[in-house]
Amino acid sequence: MSFEPKTLDCFKAYDIRGRIGAEIDEGVCSRVGRALAEQLSARQVVIGFDARETSPAFAAALSLGVREAGSDVLDLGLAGTEEMYWAVNHFGACAGATVTASHNPIDYNGIKIVGPGARPLDPDGDFQRLKLLAERGDWRRGVELGAERDVSVEARRAYVERVLGFVDLERLAPLKILLNSGNGAAGPTLDALTGRLSELGVKADFVRMHHAPDAGFPNGIPNPLLPENQAPTANAVREAGADFGVAFDGDFDRCFLFDGGGAFVSGEYVVALLARAALAREPGAAIVHDPRVTWGTREAVAALGGTAVAAPTGHAFLKAKMRETGAAYGGEMSAHHYFRDFAYCDSGMIPWLLVWQQISEAGKSLTELVAGDRRRFPSSGEMNFTVKDPGACLRAAEETYAPGALAVDTLDGLSLEFADWRFNLRKSNTEPLVRLNVEARGSAELVREKARELSAFIEGARA
Repeated sequence: MSFEPKTLDCFKAYDIRGRIGAEIDEGVCSRVGRALAEQLSARQVVIGFDARETSPAFAAALSLGVREAGSDVLDLGLAGTEEMYWAVNHFGACAGATVTASHNPIDYNGIKIVGPGARPLDPDGDFQRLKLLAERGDWRRGVELGAERDVSVEARRAYVERVLGFVDLERLAPLKILLNSGNGAAGPTLDALTGRLSELGVKADFVRMHHAPDAGFPNGIPNPLLPENQAPTANAVREAGADFGVAFDGDFDRCFLFDGGGAFVSGEYVVALLARAALAREPGAAIVHDPRVTWGTREAVAALGGTAVAAPTGHAFLKAKMRETGAAYGGEMSAHHYFRDFAYCDSGMIPWLLVWQQISEAGKSLTELVAGDRRRFPSSGEMNFTVKDPGACLRAAEETYAPGALAVDTLDGLSLEFADWRFNLRKSNTEPLVRLNVEARGSAELVREKARELSAFIEGARA
């Protein structure tokens, strides 16, 4: 079904997402492609797509819009979002776009977009202008149709070499690693990456799970952040006797780790691990983190002489702060991990390779590597609450809790620190939700107690 909307509700805070046929279709994708090319006066635009059923057609429509603006398209075919990021950098393209709905429900699709140098479009500037142009359709006339070129082989080869450049291949021990692609886009890229490792003489036993891309997602939408989706990977790790496991979301710009016992490794502990890896490579570097759960990361960075810098949650904000500070690495507890030497972009492949090297060099299991952080800084995991007025909820929490706090921070929502516990309460960018995270020093019971207390407070603030 095609439609001509007056407003494009699929434009969210900094990407495009919507229900197929209701908010996004081929016509919308064509409009977005033309608007992107015209707004940036693009010479070349990189385009890829994920494994969803509508993604190839949406990508073709996006490509047509770009070419109708007179710009050329560099076609990646089925690829991860991070492959698009690196291709923009590698080819010196003016922009890039991946058709993907990542971990959203099966009836959704969307587009992730970057500009020159794989920079995110400014959420309040270029992105809003892109939306306005796509809505109005005030196109330039008399433009010659641009060309489309298949660069999938060259782009993937360049991407694999860049990703493998983050680790010392000679230091990688021959571990057994379970890889769960979730029937998303990750499978073919993993094959290229592991095949290259084999060519270079790296020994490992890779156990593949839900490996083939499948638009029907027979094993469920790949969103390993949800606790109910973690059991299959955890069980597979234990059954295989793997040293650790990795699960990817649909466009694999996020990866999620499981230790050898099948226990899920919470995102903040992965951020601390990768901060240590970055500081081992570059002593004294700046490390950027989101403000939701911070104590473990801040301690890890301080212990190694680095500088911890907070930024609001969201890839546009983390990347901007990293560029501002020259940070070597940035991480969010939601499993987005950003690397300066990867065009300041997020990657789901680089993190597990770095953790593989850390395990190899330390001669310790992943369980042992995170045991100290788990013990010293227990946390609640993110809890979501539907409220009518998120702003009022945050104001009520500040009025109630701030007077007794040692530190108050409003960088992203409300962060309050006390002597032995801390919480962050923030509004969702896209839904009428508030999101709560609680952490403590050395007491899981205190985390549970304060999480119950704050949950009851938020429930009371709904009215």
